[in-house]
Order: sequence, then C-alpha cells, then structure tokens
Amino acid sequence: MTPTAYNVLRAALSLFQKAPSELADTELTQVQRQAANEYAIEGRVLNSREASGVVITDREVQRAYEEILSRYDDETVFLSELYKNQLDEEALRAALYRQCKVDTVLELIGSRAPDASEIEIGIYYHLHPEQFQKPERREAGHILISINPDYPENTREMARSRLEEIRLKLQKKPHKFADLALKHSECPTALQGGMLGVMPRGTLYAELDAVLFNMKAGEISDIVESEIGFHLLLCKQIQKPETLSLQKATPKIRKLMKERARRTCQRAWIASLTA
Repeated sequence: MTPTAYNVLRAALSLFQKAPSELADTELTQVQRQAANEYAIEGRVLNSREASGVVITDREVQRAYEEILSRYDDETVFLSELYKNQLDEEALRAALYRQCKVDTVLELIGSRAPDASEIEIGIYYHLHPEQFQKPERREAGHILISINPDYPENTREMARSRLEEIRLKLQKKPHKFADLALKHSECPTALQGGMLGVMPRGTLYAELDAVLFNMKAGEISDIVESEIGFHLLLCKQIQKPETLSLQKATPKIRKLMKERARRTCQRAWIASLTA
C-alpha cells in the first residue's frame, strides 16, 4: 500500500521534526518506511468489524482541521505549506477523516481494558516508591539587574550598585519586594512581582539554587551573581519533602495502569487483525 502525503508528513515530523522536503535521502527512506507501516495498520483498523459501526461527523473533521490551521499566522501561509507537502485542503480533510476514524476505533478498543484492582494498585505502589516521593520545593522570587557593558547603567559596577540600593530598601521594607521587582527587575517575571514559582532543587542557576535552598521562609538574600547578572532572591515559602500515602497515590496509579492496559489491549487487537 502507498501511504498518503499526510502519512509521510506526520512520520517526518515525528521522526525528525522536519518536513519531507528537508530530509536527507537516508532520512526520507526511513520516513517512507514508517509511513507505509502506519498506513497499512490504519487500513487493517478501518477494515475491521468494529470500524463499520463508527461514524465520524463533518464537525469532528472541521474541529481537527481548525486545530491545525490555528498553528499558522493566516490561512494563506497554511495553504502554502500544504502545497509544499503535496497536500491541499481536500486531501487534508480526507486524511483527517481517516485519522479521526482510526483514533475513535482505537479508543473503543481501549475502553475494553479492565480497571486495575486495589491489590494491583497496592503492589505497584510498594514496588515503585520513588514515584511517590515529592522532594523539598521552594516558592521563590528574584530581582535581576543584568550585566551588559554596552550600557553605562549595566556595567558590572553599576549593576551591582543599583541592586545594592534596592537591597537596602528591602531591609527596611521587605514587603515591598513585588513593587520593587516590578519597577526595577530586568527579568520578564517582573510582571509577576518577580515570582519564579514553586521549584525543586536544580531548577535555577547553580549559584541561585545553592543560596535559595539555604534560606528561611520569608528571607531575602544578599546579592547573588549568576552568568546573566546580579540577583536578590526571595524565599517566600518552603514545602517540605513528602511521601504520598497509598490513598493519595491511588488515583495516579489507577490512571497510569489504565493507560497501560489500554495500550496493551489496542496492540493485541491490532495484532489479531488480518492484513
């Protein structure tokens, strides 16, 4: 069976994150092989008894079409890209109809998968304890003054001096952190009062990470230097490490095991289909 241009495009994006026209010969051969295999499997799914009872509406196809269209700045660019990949609107809609039907059939097959029992969930929990341990996390904010010798106010000396002035203000009025971040910080987080969010170790630059995880809740750091400039850190809140109980972990495990059972059920069903 010869795969459609849509199958080839999907395989190229999946394997190499490139359009077929951008691929080397060896890459294109690999893409065509995968596209042909996927097209053959889709054919077996669509010829199945289960597929005969599946109806795909024009509305479903339109929704899928509009989702792809929304990734482009305008429809002209979108249609131009389709043409480059040997597709047009009609061919794409036909491919989306086919894909929607395959996906719906596989969802139907996957729904046959049994739910995990409480015993199975308990066994999984005790065999994978590392999945249910939450590390210590900290809610942090910062004020950044960057170093850029091309600007007089951002030379190394001036950047540090500017941040030192801010630090002195915060020593007297620590509650002004968000206001001062909005006014002075040169990081996009200034619009959120300097807040970086809640994070575990290893998220920030190493210099900032080392300081943050030695601070007390509510504390503001001394000036810290990273490769992008000087920072004042705020440790707003500390979330202690936690091990989820079996009761709290059960919904996560049930979902994970259900998804695994669905995939197993789908693979077994596909394997049972005649070519």
